[in-house]
Amino acid sequence: MKKTMNLRTITLFAALVGGGALAGYASAQQAAEEGNVAVTVNGHKITAAEVSLAADDILPQIGEIPPNLRYAFVVEYLVERHLLAQEAVREKLIESDEYKKRIRFYQAKALRDALFAKNIVPKITEEVIKAEYEKQKAKIPAEPRARARHILVGTEAEAKDIADRLGKGANFEELAKKYSTDGSKDFGGDLGYFTEAEMVPAFSKAVFALKKGETSGPVKTDYGWHIIKLEDLQQGGAQPYERVKEAIKLVLLRKAVQDKVRKLRETGKIDILDPDLVKLQNQVREQQKKLLKKQEQGSGKSDKQ
Repeated sequence: MKKTMNLRTITLFAALVGGGALAGYASAQQAAEEGNVAVTVNGHKITAAEVSLAADDILPQIGEIPPNLRYAFVVEYLVERHLLAQEAVREKLIESDEYKKRIRFYQAKALRDALFAKNIVPKITEEVIKAEYEKQKAKIPAEPRARARHILVGTEAEAKDIADRLGKGANFEELAKKYSTDGSKDFGGDLGYFTEAEMVPAFSKAVFALKKGETSGPVKTDYGWHIIKLEDLQQGGAQPYERVKEAIKLVLLRKAVQDKVRKLRETGKIDILDPDLVKLQNQVREQQKKLLKKQEQGSGKSDKQ
């Protein structure tokens, strides 16, 4: 947790966070046009475009699959999903309240992602990224920097349960997305690179005591209980452009989304009916302002801010 509290409310389109989940496919598969059919399931056509979207949706699992097997892995995932979906239709679940509730939720998500892909992503060009790199290069701190993921929960018991699951082989990113209460859950708990001074003391002490790849036990801070995984530890100094450009792109995308949301808030009408929630929302917005300021000041610092 950075001292500004790393509350991110933006869920980025997984394809853009991942930077190409289907890397490693055979050239013929890579060249497939969106309309090409990969497989049929009881007559339903699964196209190359659907395979690509599914790869984005299950990005953490794909990262653990050998590159030459990723295409087949995603296709198998879609085959199973459509078999189950077709069974649900046969059982007339399409008229159920549960189905309608989920449709409303995923429709909003799909519209958000489409807006992101059409109106925001094209603006973050190579030229924009290079300009940001040059701007930030001189600001890189000399002290060591850690890159870590974390899962934030409210109680020690929850943290211990998460630690137990990890000890049994559970995927850290998946648990972060499912259980973490911090906005970084949208990125698998990834906090990017940071110096010791950028974190609250208890969190920093735990992070810098870990070895690369290690996971901590429950760590208590003012924000709650954390389970932390150290992804990398680097000495200070500017990284080569090719190594950090995707990280800079991600930071610029986050900032662009935050700017868009802020403008929409200014013109929109949002009524929060719970008085207690109003107070909490005000605190969250203050934390977001601090985070945005920090991102603007240090977007060139890491591989993934």
